[in-house]
Amino acid sequence: MTGYGKEFTKGLVKENPVFRMVLGLCPALAVTSTAMNGIAMGLATTFVLVCSNVVVASLRSIIPSKVRIPSFIIVIASFVTIVDLTMNAWAHQMHKTLGLFIPLIVVNCLILGRSEAFASRNPIAVSLVDGIGMGVGFTISLGLLGAVREILGGGTILGFPVLGTGYTDMLVMILPPGAFLAMGVMLGVFNSLDRS
Repeated sequence: MTGYGKEFTKGLVKENPVFRMVLGLCPALAVTSTAMNGIAMGLATTFVLVCSNVVVASLRSIIPSKVRIPSFIIVIASFVTIVDLTMNAWAHQMHKTLGLFIPLIVVNCLILGRSEAFASRNPIAVSLVDGIGMGVGFTISLGLLGAVREILGGGTILGFPVLGTGYTDMLVMILPPGAFLAMGVMLGVFNSLDRS
């Protein structure tokens, strides 16, 4: 696959932010007690990633190298503020659920890393596609991790029961230790698939 397709798909599998590069683990472990929480956090991060990639790529020749990291952080923080205020106004319950982890998107190493390593060195269109690909990969990872934890922890997926009334909840899966267990197993599965 060439061109934009290659930039898009590398975030899905080859350079998946969570399961290959092991980036952004704070929200991956903290807010993925349900699939919906994981998807919402992934979409918020994707918006910030795509917008910051486009702005950084468009300003790459203007930003002096001595202040590039603080400049990137200001750009990222601006988009995080937009996400935070918009989510508070239009999805208040989800905003309360995700809580502090929305403002912490500013220091997500995935976003700063993509700004520094990719967007500051590539044209706008390629940076846009890279941001979308990495964001979709991050969202899928968080949604998948949340789905596994929700199914095992409560027998539901997106709030709908899937394991029947006889299922006994594995409460540990919706607690912090369950995040580590699910993440470890999923990393193992991902690595074994990569070897085959």
